[in-house]
Amino acid sequence: MGIIKYIKEEMQIIKERDPAIKTPLEVFLYPSFKAIIRYRIAHFLYVRKHYFLARWYSQRTARKTGIEIHPGATIGKGLFIDHGNGVVIGETTVIGDHVTLYQGVTLGGTGKEKGKRHPTIGNNVMISAGAKVIGSFTVGENSKIGAGSVVLSEVPPNSTVVGVPGRVVKRNNKRVPREDLDQVHLPDPLLNDMTGLKKENECLKDELRKVYDRINELEKKIKEIENTK
Repeated sequence: MGIIKYIKEEMQIIKERDPAIKTPLEVFLYPSFKAIIRYRIAHFLYVRKHYFLARWYSQRTARKTGIEIHPGATIGKGLFIDHGNGVVIGETTVIGDHVTLYQGVTLGGTGKEKGKRHPTIGNNVMISAGAKVIGSFTVGENSKIGAGSVVLSEVPPNSTVVGVPGRVVKRNNKRVPREDLDQVHLPDPLLNDMTGLKKENECLKDELRKVYDRINELEKKIKEIENTK
C-alpha cells in the first residue's frame, strides 16, 4: 500500500469516528493520527532489527503525543485512538482491524512472563477510557471493555466486560456493530447484584415484620387468656 493511500485511509477513519471534526485538515492536528503514522515508521525499523532507532523514534512520539506504542507491537488497519493521552501499547501486543481505544487505555504485560506477554485484541473491539487489559490472552472480536475496567483473563467474542476485576457479560452472542462506539450504556453486573440483594433484603424485612406482628398477636392473646383466669 502506498504511503499516500494509507494516510488518506487513516484520515477517513478518524473523520468517520469523531463527530468533532469539521474540516479534513483538523485530522493532522490529532495526536492519534501522528502516533499511528509514526508507529508505522518505528515498526518498519523494528522488524528490520534497527531496535535503537525504532525505540528512539517511538519515545519521541510518546513525548509529543502522550501515546506510547512499542514499535514491536503488531497493529492491523483502522485503529482509532480517541484523544489518546496516556494510552500504552506493549511490545507483544497484537491488535486486529477496526479497533477503537480511548484515553488512558493500557494494553500491558504482567511483568512476569517472557515471550508473548501482552494481550491480543480481536477485530472490531472497543476499549473505553481508563481500561487496563493486562496479560497474554485474547479479547475476542466484536467485544467491548467498559471504562475503568481491569481485564486479567480471556474475553469471549461478542462480549461486554465491566468492573474491577473485569467480569464478562454476554450480549446474547450478537455481534457488536463496528459503528457502535457507545462506552456509557454498558451492562453493570455489580449494580444488578446490588439491586438483587436490595430486593431480597426488603423481602426479608417484610417477612420479619409479619413474624413480629404474629408474635405480638400471640402475646396479646396469651395475656387475655391469663386475665380471664
